[in-house]
Amino acid sequence: MASASPLVALVDDDESVRESLPDLLREFGYSARAFSSAREFLESTVVDTTRCLIADIAMPEMTGPELYRELRARGRRIPVIFITGRRDETLRARLLAESAVECLYKPFSDIELQAALRAAVGRAR
Repeated sequence: MASASPLVALVDDDESVRESLPDLLREFGYSARAFSSAREFLESTVVDTTRCLIADIAMPEMTGPELYRELRARGRRIPVIFITGRRDETLRARLLAESAVECLYKPFSDIELQAALRAAVGRAR
């Protein structure tokens, strides 16, 4: 692993998630940046250094899946973990078929998140 911690970007319109999840990511040994919208992330300076993206599925303006497709259209192959409060196995299966690393249902466990992060960062190498 490089000397710097892998950067995990979090995009979620829920302020409580943006406040709590980065602390957990840092406890896991990752660098973390939180964004309140897909547009904010796309306009940031960290897109090119992001090793994993955690994106909420349902957000105003641009959803997590739309963000993922936009990144791919721009030639960015950032591994993504989707998170959602709505259990929808059909959507989950479709996202995984589109190469998402994982789709976790809120509330998810630390163990589930750590496993998904290990898989995502492994893909980013």
